[in-house]
Amino acid sequence: MRNAVIVDVVRSASGRGKPGGALSGVHPIDLLADVLRSLMERNEIDPVLVDDVVGGCVSQASEQAGNITRAASLAAGLPESTPATTVTRACGSSQQAVQFAAQGVVAGAYDVVIACGVESMSRVPMGTASMGHDLVGTGLAQRYPEGWISQGVAAELVARKYGLTRDDVDAYAAQSHGRAAASAAAGHFDREIVPVTTPDGLHTVDETIRAGTTTEGLGGLRPSFYSAESEARFPDLGWMITPGNSSPLTDAAAATLIMSEEKAIALGLTPRARVVDFTVAGDDPVIMLTAPIPATRKLLDRTGLTIDAVDVYEVNEAFASVPLAWARAFDADPSRLNPAGGAISLGHAIGASGVRLLATMVGELERTDGRYGLQTMCEHGGMANALLIERI
Repeated sequence: MRNAVIVDVVRSASGRGKPGGALSGVHPIDLLADVLRSLMERNEIDPVLVDDVVGGCVSQASEQAGNITRAASLAAGLPESTPATTVTRACGSSQQAVQFAAQGVVAGAYDVVIACGVESMSRVPMGTASMGHDLVGTGLAQRYPEGWISQGVAAELVARKYGLTRDDVDAYAAQSHGRAAASAAAGHFDREIVPVTTPDGLHTVDETIRAGTTTEGLGGLRPSFYSAESEARFPDLGWMITPGNSSPLTDAAAATLIMSEEKAIALGLTPRARVVDFTVAGDDPVIMLTAPIPATRKLLDRTGLTIDAVDVYEVNEAFASVPLAWARAFDADPSRLNPAGGAISLGHAIGASGVRLLATMVGELERTDGRYGLQTMCEHGGMANALLIERI
């Protein structure tokens, strides 16, 4: 079986996903194109060698409608002969792009492939594609007569299920900002961040990190998802999920260059990591945010590894309760969990986050001389991807 290797992985710095954010003046096609162009230029690879470009994007509407990955590939200067496709698996879209790319290499369908993702949440707000439409229908309503809830209420249910307190989630969020700020100050993100051209100049610094965040300060924020209706349905829930312990709306793009190991050697390139294995899993679509737990179990079972054998865990911080619940389920070492911060501090540009996690995880493994890294991400509808890599 052929090995799929990660030659390089890069990302834009995050921008606040609302009008006035650092990347809000950049069309999402151009945002992704800048990142793709940097990936190709710094690896000095002939673009003609790229067999396919697989990109993730969640809100495929408005300026992100159509096949945005193809548009960005052409804008980046890739040949017209290079195909591209855009996929979605909710927040795990670009992680799914990575897994599709690796599958293609292992199967022999690709020698060289780019996996990437983009989301401009300032220009294409979350929910744009579904606004005003019935997304349940008859069959789904019959199977789940209790009805659907928001992801925020689901995050509250996860917190209750795993015995988390308001102090737990606020302390975790403050830690995320602290770790990210320290990593940025130490230059740990320098290799993964590539510049994006904006109307105001080059953007190279994560706009979402708040270095002075404290547990006490976060404790003064009001819960975001409380309502009389939700309280009647879920009495005594606790109501602890706030803007401070949730990921912010974010603009960003990210991309990774994946090849067969043989092709990388033939081109004189040095791979940074090997894709060991990957999986997807589903779980309760109502509570929806717990699927990283069965996805991780499935991946560990497939590889024969224990959680203690993994050096870095990147568990997406959609809400603080998600990685905390995951850590409790596996009794995981908290020092290995999102050691450079996560989505609460680095942002969650939903279509790009999977590759962003990969960029940070590869960098952390190299910095700490670690061997294995595992990333997983909760996804709307009760799904999760899980990916295991080995540093080379």
